Amino acid sequence: MLIYKIFRADEWAALQAQGETAGAPVDVADGYVHFSTAEQAAETAAKWFAGVQGLMVLACDADAMGADLKWEPSRGGALFPHLYRPLRMTDVLWSVPLPIVDGVHQFPALP
Repeated sequence: MLIYKIFRADEWAALQAQGETAGAPVDVADGYVHFSTAEQAAETAAKWFAGVQGLMVLACDADAMGADLKWEPSRGGALFPHLYRPLRMTDVLWSVPLPIVDGVHQFPALP
């Protein structure tokens, strides 16, 4: 199953340069890297990244993360994937820009 991480341009650049990251400031503060499912990603973008330009969406294989990935209740009791180790470039299967059109982030078709 693919899960998705939304990063600001500087966070994405840091992951690429360093090969791994503890995540965005909210990830560091919470002690895990926040991810979303395909069904949750647009709402995550709207809630936490409204109006933010230059975002990237990264796809990762949940199964490949093994026991370091835990599914925990969050918004409205829905289960969200949380990674309890640094996110590595080797975890990223693909990445694409997340442009804004008429104030809404435009996601690719997420499998």
